[in-house]
Amino acid sequence: MNLVHKIEHWGDTHHPKALDIVRIVLGMFLLVKGITFMENTSYLRGIINDQNVIDVSPDMLMILVYYVAFAHMVGGILIAMGILTRLGCIIQIPILVGAVFLIGIFQEPINAMLWPTVTALGLLILFTIIGSGPWSLDKVLSFKG
Repeated sequence: MNLVHKIEHWGDTHHPKALDIVRIVLGMFLLVKGITFMENTSYLRGIINDQNVIDVSPDMLMILVYYVAFAHMVGGILIAMGILTRLGCIIQIPILVGAVFLIGIFQEPINAMLWPTVTALGLLILFTIIGSGPWSLDKVLSFKG
């Protein structure tokens, strides 16, 4: 059994049901954040432009904006429903790492949006390790037959 299977097995056997509620709330938070970004792309574009650390072309910037919004919506649904949770988390982690390091740290010294981002990043790492849990669509679909 390789390391990935050992981590997956450990996560599946050590998952309290209360964490499923946290997983569902995290997924809904990411879904709402993605919908908010999609409804107001100029806000997200402004956040990325204002960080002054990386410089991207306007076309690449719009691709990045739509990727972030789409990944938040799809990943949020996957995480909330508990299907392909690890994949949904892995899709989200680079976005939130970028948000923490490129946007959160280089903004004003007291950034109110930094703490929810760091918390969400920590939870995504946790759910990448422990998986979807007993109250999930993965669990329901695994009982076929």
